Amino acid sequence: MAEDVKPTRKNLMEIEDRIDLSERGHDTLEQKRDGLIMEFMDILDQAQDVRDDVETNYEVAQSKINKARAMEGDVAVRGAAAALKEHPEITSQSKNIMGVVVPQIESSKVRKDLDERGYGLLGSSARIDEAADAYEELLESIILAAEVETAMKKMLTEIETTKRRVNALEFKLLPDLRENQEFIEQKLEEQEREEIFRLKKIKAKKEEEEKLEAEEAREEAELGEQKVTADD
Repeated sequence: MAEDVKPTRKNLMEIEDRIDLSERGHDTLEQKRDGLIMEFMDILDQAQDVRDDVETNYEVAQSKINKARAMEGDVAVRGAAAALKEHPEITSQSKNIMGVVVPQIESSKVRKDLDERGYGLLGSSARIDEAADAYEELLESIILAAEVETAMKKMLTEIETTKRRVNALEFKLLPDLRENQEFIEQKLEEQEREEIFRLKKIKAKKEEEEKLEAEEAREEAELGEQKVTADD
């Protein structure tokens, strides 16, 4: 509350410094928020594309595996899957987007040549190869989706945090500081007017005392002259 602030010039200067700092911080946070929103919109567009790819690739992979099972049988499909020796490897690093650390997922050994799948050329068929290709493509799109979705969530969290800080400055801290500033300025103006009024009273009283002293001195001088005349 403004009434809790002592109306001193020192406090006024401190509040003015805080207002200046808060306004600059508010402007900086607004710029960050706007920049984050722009980055988020780009990631959102990318996320939509990635989601569409995952959905499309999933439908293709399901269609391919169903054909392979129908033509080659479950035993052959499961045997080809079990023959895989080198599994995909995933590593996660990080990158910075306007102060937000988001994951950057790297994958290897997802895409494989026919001779790298373990089941051999003679133990396979075109349908199984097509299904394997489709699932490798699906896995790549899922990995990319995980990266984009995680980045999007982190960006959204940072946007909400920044918006709360902007609102706290704009609608709470700065109004309170300006209220305190106005309160102190008004009190200082009142004190200044009271001081001016007091000084005027002191000056008037002093002038009145000087006037009385002058009259008393004049009366004493007149009495002295009258006494000299009477003695003569």
